Amino acid sequence: MKKITGTVNAKPNIFVSKCLGFAKCRWDGEMARDRFVEMMKPYVNFVAMCPECEIGLGIPRDKIRIVLKNRSHRLMQLNTGKDLTKKMNAFVYGYARSLKGIDGFILKDRSPSCGIKNVKVYPGLEAVAPIGRTSGFFSRKILKDFRGTAIETEARLADPAIRVDFLVRIFKAAARKRKSII
Repeated sequence: MKKITGTVNAKPNIFVSKCLGFAKCRWDGEMARDRFVEMMKPYVNFVAMCPECEIGLGIPRDKIRIVLKNRSHRLMQLNTGKDLTKKMNAFVYGYARSLKGIDGFILKDRSPSCGIKNVKVYPGLEAVAPIGRTSGFFSRKILKDFRGTAIETEARLADPAIRVDFLVRIFKAAARKRKSII
């Protein structure tokens, strides 16, 4: 029998938006199950978190949206008019610094906190039509601080070519870490 002395976990560490199969934490109290995320569970270590819950927004909660106000993106709660920008930014900056050893990210598409680039920007709270698109508050910081890391949304991972590229990147990153430890 072969003796194993100090094995290293080769599974990639993946940050995932918590609503993608880990908790009913969406604004409407539901979960957005994702087949790809479910399929990956035995092969990766997931770190699941919801920025909106982390700043104290309840489940269910009033919708939030990104509003252009004085040439600045603001995170606003629709029904209350509450500006959540400072609270979200404070959380995001502290949390992003605490993330260590992450090999990839799977973020919720179109989310005002987690969407990568497909998040609607509105001219005001009452506006029906968006005036542009941007990144969510959490993903904006992740995109900046984790350049070179595989970062995708569940919607983009429905594309087979993007999914293969993501898998190759996360497993290569985990293998590089393993080699540096051994």
